[in-house]
Amino acid sequence: MTTAKDLFIISMDPASERPVGQGDLSLALAGAELLDLLDAGTITVDGDLVVPGGSSVPDDRLLAAAAAGITRQPPHERIEDWLWRRGRDLAAAYQDALEEDGELTRKRSGLLPFGPKEVELVDTPARRRAVARREEGDPVLASLASAVGLDSERSDDDEPGPGDETVTTVVATVHEAVMELEAVRQRRTIENTAFANVWRGP
Repeated sequence: MTTAKDLFIISMDPASERPVGQGDLSLALAGAELLDLLDAGTITVDGDLVVPGGSSVPDDRLLAAAAAGITRQPPHERIEDWLWRRGRDLAAAYQDALEEDGELTRKRSGLLPFGPKEVELVDTPARRRAVARREEGDPVLASLASAVGLDSERSDDDEPGPGDETVTTVVATVHEAVMELEAVRQRRTIENTAFANVWRGP
């Protein structure tokens, strides 16, 4: 299992206080993939640039797709730019992959046989590993989960730091990207409200 898949699994936890936004999750998944690629030696980080490392191809197909998308020649891509590019619809890609692997299943909500189908986690070893990693307080997973609003009751003082400077840089960039996305959402809400008020008139 990868950090990205573990993050997706815990984001689906029905015990979560609030649903995780797909845009926020997609950005965090892209960051988790970078950390997985770092751990595998597939990339390195030079300042805020993503630089290709070894030629090893990850076994995980989503991670392999991420590795294939790394910019091989200078100028290399900034971490922030990678998050926005790779993160586009990434949560949906992980959902599709986990459904295909039998990690997620769909069931109908409500009593009607033609009602909408909801996705839920299957009790698999992968799910148990992800939950155990979260409960053990893995600092990287905890930091990424915090970025998307999971474990929001924890204070910054309670949250363990990832430790490694490069990992900290990636995680911090994820937090900044999620905040930027929220600012865009708020701006659009204000603009839409103002537009509606113009049409409504006095």
